[in-house]
Amino acid sequence: MNQRALAAEFFGTFALVLGGCGTAMFSGPAATGGIVAVSIAFGLTVLMMAYAVGHISGGHFNPAVTLGLVAGGRFPAGDAVGYIAAQVAGGIVAAAILSFIAAGAPIGAGAAKVNTMAAISNTYGGPRGYTMLAAFVTEAVLTALFVMVIMGVTSKRAPAGFAPIAIGLALTLIHLVSIPVTNTSVNPARSLAPAIFAGGQAISDVWLFWVAPILGAMVGGIISKWLQNE
Repeated sequence: MNQRALAAEFFGTFALVLGGCGTAMFSGPAATGGIVAVSIAFGLTVLMMAYAVGHISGGHFNPAVTLGLVAGGRFPAGDAVGYIAAQVAGGIVAAAILSFIAAGAPIGAGAAKVNTMAAISNTYGGPRGYTMLAAFVTEAVLTALFVMVIMGVTSKRAPAGFAPIAIGLALTLIHLVSIPVTNTSVNPARSLAPAIFAGGQAISDVWLFWVAPILGAMVGGIISKWLQNE
């Protein structure tokens, strides 16, 4: 397997978690932040890294996307495990750095509010949360649509050079829809990384944010393979 491709997936997922989850942790609580800022941050990070290293690895940065592309016939199944391992490792390293930075936040009167790892993790249920079924459907459907966008804009018949823009905007829209429901996963590596440091409900709920996105991505890959007539 190409070691540079694995490194590209590591750094791409690292940047995604650092940029997206970092915005949720440090800028999300601010009056000028919130859902819009976090949504844009995730979309911009994917766009940025797709242009930076997408030509090396394909720019998956997401285990669900990798398996969706396998289901859609765009990626060899034998390479999926290596990609997923690199993505998970990149996400965990980024979450570790965010945890370290958050520990150095100012305290006392006038200190800026910083979200906890638990607050930026993906969860469901509880007194303020959506049901497990609602969370599952949200993650599965949106990940399916995300993979369909990816396969469509990277088709040989699509305009060349614009795929990262469409993918980044799609991810931004997905976050605008689903942050209130699940904090938005559509990416198992993004979910696992903060959950490891948050523990509690975040780690107990993380199974859903692996199963639902992967299932949705594979369905999206199969549908898109048919639509694209590949």
